Amino acid sequence: MTDTHTTSASSHGQGPFIAAIDQGTTSSRCIVFDRDGRIVSVDQKEHEQIFPRPGWVEHNATEIWENVKEVVAGAITKAEITAVDVKAIGITNQRETTLLWDKNTGEPVHNAIVWQDTRTDALCRELGRNVGQDRFRRETGLPLASYFAGPKIRWLLDNVEGLRERAEAGDILFGTMDSWVIWNLTGGVNGGVHVTDVTNASRTLLMNLHTLDWDEKILSSMDIPAALLPRIRSSAEVYGHTAEGVLAGVPVASALGDQQAALFGQTCYSEGEAKSTYGTGTFLLMNTGEKPVNSYNGLLTTVGYRIGDEKPVYALEGSIAVTGSLVQWMRDQMGLINSAAEIETLASSVEDNGGAYFVPAFSGLFAPYWRSDARGVIAGLTRYVTKAHIARAVLEATAWQTREIVDAMTKDSGVELTALKVDGGMTSNNLLMQTLSDALDAPVVRPMVAETTCLGAAYAAGLAVGFWPDTDALRANWRRAAEWTPRMDADVRDREYKNWLKAVQRTMGWLDDEE
Repeated sequence: MTDTHTTSASSHGQGPFIAAIDQGTTSSRCIVFDRDGRIVSVDQKEHEQIFPRPGWVEHNATEIWENVKEVVAGAITKAEITAVDVKAIGITNQRETTLLWDKNTGEPVHNAIVWQDTRTDALCRELGRNVGQDRFRRETGLPLASYFAGPKIRWLLDNVEGLRERAEAGDILFGTMDSWVIWNLTGGVNGGVHVTDVTNASRTLLMNLHTLDWDEKILSSMDIPAALLPRIRSSAEVYGHTAEGVLAGVPVASALGDQQAALFGQTCYSEGEAKSTYGTGTFLLMNTGEKPVNSYNGLLTTVGYRIGDEKPVYALEGSIAVTGSLVQWMRDQMGLINSAAEIETLASSVEDNGGAYFVPAFSGLFAPYWRSDARGVIAGLTRYVTKAHIARAVLEATAWQTREIVDAMTKDSGVELTALKVDGGMTSNNLLMQTLSDALDAPVVRPMVAETTCLGAAYAAGLAVGFWPDTDALRANWRRAAEWTPRMDADVRDREYKNWLKAVQRTMGWLDDEE
């Protein structure tokens, strides 16, 4: 259990409040917010990461649901409030992680297959037929990649005995983690609501970006029965009410995939506004307004959010598979540091990277390359390089990967990045934030509330029940905590970026097709 600067509700006046559940990749948590968007209480619990084979990653969905109930109860207890004080619950979640469960028993039919999992690589190539990765891009805004939920559903239908028959008979439900949490919250086998929102649906490879509905042609191409799928709703509306537990009777009123929730929580409501979340992976989203912008530079076109009946707002997204998890790897697998925070101290003990570049393509390269044949490399090693230089190269990897995505966004959208709003666990690393500003040659801004993912879910739920009147009221809540401005000479920046791109080339083609 981690406990962060919690204060009881009494010091925040008497409410009312909004609760947000964040079902993340490594943990689940619940945060209670007041009307100013300030944190009243937090409770958090990690769940097991299951690695059945190299490249496979799973979660136990039953364990996750138990943890969700526990953290909700924990946050409410710490806030010293009851269900009466909570006007709505919002949900945000790790995206693309795929679960099928039996609607009659509520039992998952298999562990959830996590977004990072690469078992559907071969299937994606097969589905690409003679067209390749872009086969469904016009409809979905996405490349055919192992990252998305659709191929994971198909894999489960093909590999779990008897599952396809049960699915076709209408006994099986599919959901990303938002759907699983909402279904359980609203009663599960006793009338649970089976829904997802446009942001999560837009990550399945099955939703048409233009109609915001499941695409029948794609479903038949992937051989996925429509009976499995949840109803697609907006990101901010009342889906149902909590059936039991400490928040019984409270409206469940928002769902947003975690990165879209952060875009919403960072109040990026105007075209060209962008945020980057630095967690397990890193995700940079830019608001592109009411029209989807096609990417020709390896980015994803996705739904940013949709409030009630308003028009949907679209975004361009660049995702980096490995950032925070590289620091964890340095700690857990390599033993080079004892805690995540130590990386900053170690990296600060040297002036530069000593000529070393670390490209963490552990599960292939994500944007803008989409190369699942790539694997991680450390390039430029000499006897001079120490673990401190490696630590520095680890932080620089996050900065240069961000730079590649920003360059791609500028090309696609024609919009220059003016400043980058950042959030997520890694933003407490000041050296990383400075390195980022140097790599981007742009200011990097961190808000007062770094938990913008939860905040975004809370904001959307609050809008749905009239707790906040409109997005202008939310903008007024946004406060800057820190800002970094570029300090690097242009020629140094160009040289380092060139070396970084050279190192990236060295990761490609490591796996052959047969593998």
